[in-house]
Order: sequence, then structure tokens, then C-alpha cells
Amino acid sequence: MSDLAVFIAVAEQGSFVGAGRSLGVSASAVGKRVSRLEAELGARLLQRSTRALALTAEGETVLSRGRRMLEEAVAMRADLERAGCLPEGVLRLSLPPVGGVMMAELAAFQLRYPEVALELDYSERNVDIIEEGFDAAIRVGAGDDSKLRSLVLPGFRRLIVAAPDYLARHGSPKTPERLADHRLIHYRSPNSGKLEAWPLVDAELPRALVCNSVHARLEFALQGQGIACLPDISIRRELDDGSLLPLLSSENGELIALRLLWPSSRGLSARLKAFLDFMHGQVSSDCG
Repeated sequence: MSDLAVFIAVAEQGSFVGAGRSLGVSASAVGKRVSRLEAELGARLLQRSTRALALTAEGETVLSRGRRMLEEAVAMRADLERAGCLPEGVLRLSLPPVGGVMMAELAAFQLRYPEVALELDYSERNVDIIEEGFDAAIRVGAGDDSKLRSLVLPGFRRLIVAAPDYLARHGSPKTPERLADHRLIHYRSPNSGKLEAWPLVDAELPRALVCNSVHARLEFALQGQGIACLPDISIRRELDDGSLLPLLSSENGELIALRLLWPSSRGLSARLKAFLDFMHGQVSSDCG
């Protein structure tokens, strides 16, 4: 297998010198390893000249199948090494900028696996999990991707809410249409630049304030500056203590889906496997 890896490096680099540089050995050592592989296989893999190297037909076959063999060998070794390892290291997660998304679950995971350091990146952008080096991502309404596997998580609803102080001064809208008579706090997507639509309302609504932060909208609503439409998971404490009140039965609005996504490749790190097992258990207990 090591000779096969040297041959693949030669094919990819186009020379013994380039392959030796990438592998940290001399060009002559590379040449000897390739010659040994050719002798073992009983076939010439490279056409050599003073100017260049070219793959023979047999070399093309060995390169194609050899790559798959090496990938399997690396994956097998990684699996065996991980079998006896405890989850540790950095687990990079991409999350939507919605306050409260899986916070209790993430905190519970850290308590169970203190050797795993969570690195959380909040962004509305759908990151490329594989290319950008994330272990997994939590997305709102994620679509299909053949390179990724997914787990459906408990979703959330957007509620129309206001502080008691605001309602005492301006009254409470009795119908969705009466929202047009009030000061409304809107969310604008930093990706699309569009205002987020409100549940129960089809018409365009007036704007007292527009921002792209859940936290800012929450603070303005708590200060009695207007009516806001916020994710229920972001305002659980405020709903419980009465500092925000739901309006217009908006709690019956559409359930917004959440999904956990991770690469479909077989070689999962011990920390990612532990996280996936933990999240499966959380979802199962919620469903039960």
C-alpha cells in the first residue's frame, strides 16, 4: 500500500522530483518504490523519458483503483484508531442566527463530554460544511444534499409579541389587519435583503424599525418600542415571566423546520459520532 501511495503521488505531481518533495523523500527513492511496484504487479505503469512521465493504460487502471483502495485503507485505519478513543478536540458547528436554537441540548452535550470544545458559528448563510471545515450544521428548512445526511430536530414558531407597557400605551390589535396601526419591528435578511414576512398577514406592514438581529428586536420590544415577530425559542423566558405577551393567537402559526446536517462520508471523528448519538437520543426523548 505504501508503494501504491508513492505511485499515486508521482501520477498526481507529474514527476519523481515533485512526488519526492510532497512525500519528503528523494526522487531516487521514489523511483525505486515505483519500480518495485511495477515488478510486483508485472506491468509497466509509467512511460519514462528525459522530459516527462506518462501513464500507461495499466498505470491509468492502477491509479483509478488504487485511489479507492487507499481511501478505504485510510478510513479503516481511522475507524480502528477511533474505536478506543474518547471524544475530544474541537467540534465546529454552523447554526442559524436564531437565539435559543438547541442551546439546552448543546449545554447538556458539553456536560457529558467536557473534553469536546464547541466552536459555534452563527450565520444565516448556508455554509459548505465539507469545504469550510465544519463538522455539522443546524439549518432552518434545509433542503436535500446528496453529500450530507440529516436529522430532523424540533422546530419553532414565530410569535407576534409586545411588552405590556407598549400595549398599555397603544392598545392591543384585535385582528391582523389592525397591525397596520402600530409600530412594528421588522427583520431584514442580510443574505437576501428582504424583509421577513409575518404570520397571519399578507399585506405590507408599516416599519418603525428594521434590523437583522434577533437580540436587537427582542431588546426594542422589551423596552416597549413596538410589536415584534420573534422565534418562540428565543423568548421563552420573556413569555414565562410576562415581560412579553403573545398577540393574535400567533402561537398557532406555521412550524418552521430545523435539521442537523453532517457529511455522509463514513469516517466520522469520535467527537462527531458522540454528538450525533447524543442528538439522536435528544430527538427520540422529545418525540417520546
